[in-house]
Parts: sequence; C-alpha cells; structure tokens
Amino acid sequence: MFEKFWGNASTAAALERMIAAHRIPQTILLSGPEGVGKATLVRRFAVRLLSDATPQPVLTMTAPGASHGLSLGEKIEQDDLSREENRTVIAEREKWTGEKRTDDPLFFSTYPDFVTFCPEGPLRQISLPQMRLLREKAQLLPSRGHWRVFLIDQFDRATHQVADSLLKTLEEPPAHLILFMTAENPFDLPPTIRSRSVLFHLSPISDKEMLSFAESRGLKDANKRLALSGGCPGLALTMDLQAYEKRRTALLALLEAAAGGSFAQWVQRSESLIASKSEKLDLYFKILYGLLEDLLLLMHGKTTVRNQDIAGELTRLASKVTFAWIREAIAFTDELIGLQRRNVQKGPSLDQGVVRLRNALA
Repeated sequence: MFEKFWGNASTAAALERMIAAHRIPQTILLSGPEGVGKATLVRRFAVRLLSDATPQPVLTMTAPGASHGLSLGEKIEQDDLSREENRTVIAEREKWTGEKRTDDPLFFSTYPDFVTFCPEGPLRQISLPQMRLLREKAQLLPSRGHWRVFLIDQFDRATHQVADSLLKTLEEPPAHLILFMTAENPFDLPPTIRSRSVLFHLSPISDKEMLSFAESRGLKDANKRLALSGGCPGLALTMDLQAYEKRRTALLALLEAAAGGSFAQWVQRSESLIASKSEKLDLYFKILYGLLEDLLLLMHGKTTVRNQDIAGELTRLASKVTFAWIREAIAFTDELIGLQRRNVQKGPSLDQGVVRLRNALA
C-alpha cells in the first residue's frame, strides 16, 4: 500500500491498481470527513505516479522555504495544508483585499508537476480566479515524465458558479492531467461535477489503525485525541486541545441554554466569541455536531461517546431533551453553516438558534 497512509485500504489498493495497469481516470473525487486522509492519499498517489522520472531540484513556488536536495516525496509533502507554514500563508491572505487575491490566486506547488488549490479568503472558499489559473496551468506539459497531478482540496467550498467554471477542463482534459477533488459531502457539488468524476468515499478508520497511527507519530494526549477525532488521523494530529475545549465550553453553554437552562450564562460565554473577528464559526460546527451526536447516543443508552471527558454533563443534558429537539438542533447547525458562508453576523444568528431550540423543546 501507499507509504504512511492509514485506513481505507480498499480505496488505496484501487488507486494503486490504476497506476499498475496504466488505466487512470483523469478526474477522481474523494469524499469523507475532515482529517480522514483524502489529501494525504492524493499526495501518496502523486509520489507513486510521478516517481517514474527522476525530478531535478526545484525552488518552492508558493510555500515558503527552499526545497533544494529534497526527494520527490518530501517536495510533495511540503504542500500538506496542515503544515504550520502553509496555514500561516492561508491565514495571512485573509487580510489581503479581494482585488489582491484576484490578481494572485493561491496555489501550492513545491514540485512543479503537483499543484494544490485550496479555499482561501475570509470565507475560505475556492475562487473563480483559482479555477482560471488551474485551466491555464493544466495546459502546461509535465516538467518531468508523463503526468501532472492537480488537487482541488475542499472543492465543496466552491460556489456552483465556480464549480461550473471547471466543466470545460473536465470535459476536455489535457492527456497528461490527473485531477483530484476532495469534499466532505460529494452531494454538495453540482451533479455535472459528480457525473464526470470517479468517486471514492473514505470512512473513519478503525481504533486499531488509529492506535498504530498515534504510536507512529508519538502523539501526546493520544487517548483524548483519538476519542475526539472520531477515526480521522489528520484531526488527531493537528487538533489544538486547548482551543477545542474552550470552544466546546461555549457550545455546551449554548446547548444548555437551548434546553431550558440559563440564557444569561450563554450570553456570558458567547461575549468573547462574538467580539472576536478572527474566531470563525466554521471552527465550531464540527464540535457542535459531535456534541449532538453524543447526546443522541446517550439518549439511547450508549456509554461510549466522543466527548468522554464531559460524559456526565452530557448525560444530564440528554435527560432534558428529545429526539425532535436534537433533529431541530442539527437543522439549525446546517442553516448556520450556510449563513456563515454569506458572512452573516455571528451574535444574532447564535442567539436566534438558542431561542428557536427553547421554543422547540417547549
């Protein structure tokens, strides 16, 4: 199998067989939860496919730092979006004007035949200028060997207009181009994109595989990280536990207020969240979904939950709510995601959700 890739062996094996048989679809869509390894698998695939030519040393294009003397795999690994230097690049570009980002679309390409596009800007979306740049770069011949591999990471963060702008490339791809896209939910993409792609779904990996991953990386607080990551090694590796717990505390206050508890306590907890311009609600959504999932499990007598360290508090909360309330809370979270992508104010949106859920419980 691909080196240092955990879980989803059937998908990894299928991609390896494609390389061995020289029968590779030119458009591949990988779906699955955040941190399960979608982009990692693309990078491992690219190393295997592009290794038929010995690459010459190249300079980093977008990612900071030089790449002299690095192997092909090391160069491609420089474009891992979870690396601190790449996260810094993406965060810094949020301060740019829209015009400046349009003139200089974001991409990472430490090795010239592997190019990664990812969401950027205050709303963290794939942009039309990025897709225009992709079409231009797709026409360039490989610098070494026979192939170029492009990755559009989190393509579900593109509007339908942006996604449709890619159709020309998907319909008439250059013979040397292999295009990967990733998305948590493939049905967030237009049917025109899905119908032109070979789709693979990556599932959360087993506890045994997660333990092997944690041991290989020497993870601190491994038990807690593995529980909270829900079978997604990327989340276990990159999770900031202190920030997670702070955000979870605020969300727990939200759910307690929404279940008939103290609204004043929620207001107090939410003040710092609402006041902070850098603290995006996107960082809270998955935590909120995880809390609601745990409540549902506890309501049905399960004892093992993701947020095991606050199981007592969640058990008390689960005794106050109903299945209909949880369903309404999930619907509210779904709507909140859409509102935030339109840059709606955080405070009123959250307060309205609390009131809505209190009314649903009543």
